[in-house]
Amino acid sequence: MNLRSIINHYKSEIKLFDCNIADLRWKVVTTPKVNARGKHQPPTSMAISFIIRVYLPFASLNILVLRFNRWTSRTAFYFAAVGSAVGFGNVWRFPVLVYEYGGGAFFIPYVLALIFVGIPILVSFSFCNIDVFKDLCVTIFDNHPNNQVLELSLGQYYQTGDVGVFGRIHPRLRGVGVSSIACGYILVTYYSMLLAWVCNAFFDTFGDNFWAQEQVTGSEAKEYFENDIIGMSTLGSDLRPTRLVWENVGYSFLTWTIIHLCLAFGLKWTGRITYLTMGLPLVLLFVFLAKALTLPGSENGVDEYIHNSNWAVLTEKADVWSAATTQIFFSLGITFGIMTAYGSHCNESEPVFINSIVVATADAMFSFVAGFAVFATLGYLAHIEGLDSIAELEYGGFGLVFGSWPVALILTIKLPQGTLPGGEHWIRLLFIMLFLLGIDSAFALLEGFLTVLGDTTLFGKKDRKITSFVVAFGAFLLSIIYATDAGLIFLDTIDYYINFVMLLVGGFECFSCGWIYKIDDQIANLGPALVFTHMCTFFGSVIVACVIWYGLDDPSSAFWAGFVGLASFYVIGMMLVGVLMNQRMKEFPGRWTWRSIIFELMFKNIADLRSDLGGVVGYLPFAWALLIKFFIPAVILILFGLSCDAESSNGQKVFGHYSGYVTFPYQTLGLLCVVFTGFLFMSSLIAPKMYSALQRPDQETPKRTSSVYAEPQKETKKHEETDVMKYSGLDHISSQTAPLEAMFNALDTVATNTPQVESEAEA
Repeated sequence: MNLRSIINHYKSEIKLFDCNIADLRWKVVTTPKVNARGKHQPPTSMAISFIIRVYLPFASLNILVLRFNRWTSRTAFYFAAVGSAVGFGNVWRFPVLVYEYGGGAFFIPYVLALIFVGIPILVSFSFCNIDVFKDLCVTIFDNHPNNQVLELSLGQYYQTGDVGVFGRIHPRLRGVGVSSIACGYILVTYYSMLLAWVCNAFFDTFGDNFWAQEQVTGSEAKEYFENDIIGMSTLGSDLRPTRLVWENVGYSFLTWTIIHLCLAFGLKWTGRITYLTMGLPLVLLFVFLAKALTLPGSENGVDEYIHNSNWAVLTEKADVWSAATTQIFFSLGITFGIMTAYGSHCNESEPVFINSIVVATADAMFSFVAGFAVFATLGYLAHIEGLDSIAELEYGGFGLVFGSWPVALILTIKLPQGTLPGGEHWIRLLFIMLFLLGIDSAFALLEGFLTVLGDTTLFGKKDRKITSFVVAFGAFLLSIIYATDAGLIFLDTIDYYINFVMLLVGGFECFSCGWIYKIDDQIANLGPALVFTHMCTFFGSVIVACVIWYGLDDPSSAFWAGFVGLASFYVIGMMLVGVLMNQRMKEFPGRWTWRSIIFELMFKNIADLRSDLGGVVGYLPFAWALLIKFFIPAVILILFGLSCDAESSNGQKVFGHYSGYVTFPYQTLGLLCVVFTGFLFMSSLIAPKMYSALQRPDQETPKRTSSVYAEPQKETKKHEETDVMKYSGLDHISSQTAPLEAMFNALDTVATNTPQVESEAEA
């Protein structure tokens, strides 16, 4: 089997140079292994397909052409991405937020947060990996003493995980990627326990079970889940854990086994699995919706869900904006490294902007439809129990999915007006839907972690099955804390602080992309004083406004005083920026005009970012770049301050005293999550090499699915180049020959004269 047939076999997965053979001279260093049947068989799924040595006038290098690890289709990617976004939060959190924050009025902040925060961040960090942003990344180390690195845009851009993305922006920002995947890993440890409880509840429906009673109420169902499924009956008054619930440990192990199997066999099987884990819940949701809308009293539930809009909540409850933005962050999974990992497996020509809109819209629509199914069912339950409002029911969170909703289903069977056939099977279908909704979100969270590990020298060589097992087993051990009788309290507390941290990580990401991208070029052109004065002016004005808004007791006075403080600080800072601009123009007369220096300072880096990305992933509006730099970081900073300032009903700060749980262990663990995330970010700023092992080494063979990578070679003598030309049979190739065809011919010629290399180490 020759190289031409191998190239043709992988023509949908690899791209080669379309270049002039007269300008490039090729020599094959190694050829692929071929099994007994004559088929290409690389050592591993991420192994080198072949290596080509290139001699350029100014450098020599090895180009390693690797197999791509791609989604089988765009549909598979959509199912996986939407499946990772849609989860428990779409069913039990979004409808509650709508109900508690003014019904239909909540859609105003929600849609604004989706358009101006969620989608721009999704575009930035989900489907494009910020490295070279060209069709093909080849890093050439020339033979000059300073060992400068030149990046030639020759093909497909280099793809990687979260740590590599931010490390490429600046080495000191690797901590942003590390904190992102750390939050995702913490989240999946308790998210998996929700799945374990669902498994426990599902299997408990068989035999002589709770649902076989003649009459069941929502409060009884909630007590059943808390005491019998979670095991909270042994908790004392301080709610501290007293024992392990071994049934839940077993179901947790089962859950993690399923998660491991969903990831162990590679992207092709992961994509196929999501057809089931996303497709079936969607079908079941519409089945539940259709039935719920036909039940008596369902119209009252729908009215309370969306029709009874309280527009005053938009001004009287400032935390409605924070709640909407946090829901967007949590639902889309944009700060956990999920979409970066999934996006790294897309073709470089995929339309990122369209993909982001599709995923975000599908997630929002699922939440919207789920709200109708939930509240129509709750309206029926309120009608049966003779209640005036669903506010008297458990209409959200744990009490909804494990209490009111299954009770409403069981009542439609037991009461005379019930029309649902099948008995407890409908309860089982509900639990199956919940499990499938959660499982793809769980293995997506783990995929972000695995993608980063795959970029490392240590784990990149390991079989994916082994890596997946190690990571899943470690998460299983960490999740045991939620299998105690206080597991729900631990989950509730950590979930609050993780949602809090998400805003912090989102701010780090936008700051990195909007302000640090190409900052070295800015400093070289404008000087550090001008660059950092502008940065401090922008963020300082927002911080001053937050201090005034949240520091004054009178809300009406604080509102206007905050804007005055913001404007004053910004104007004074920009005056200083103008003085520094004028000095720079005098230092370099004729180089700068006022227009050009303002553009260089405020817009050049994000214009470059948009141009670099757009060259590969298609159209990106300039408004997107402006949002990433000027709007989203400020909004996140304000919302972060709002979350810190939030108070409970008794006037106590929520942060540090969430739900009145005891300080140890609950608040302590939650605060440690925040501190740990901050440490990961700050430590990378101080010691940029601390996390370098988590980024694919620039001078080593990439271990993941990168298309092409170049490594430096020793200085080549002229007579060696001449020998190579004669050896490879390229000396007779005319520059008029079709470039790609000529290269194929050359590769086949060399392959017949080149010995096989038996191992990657020899290569």
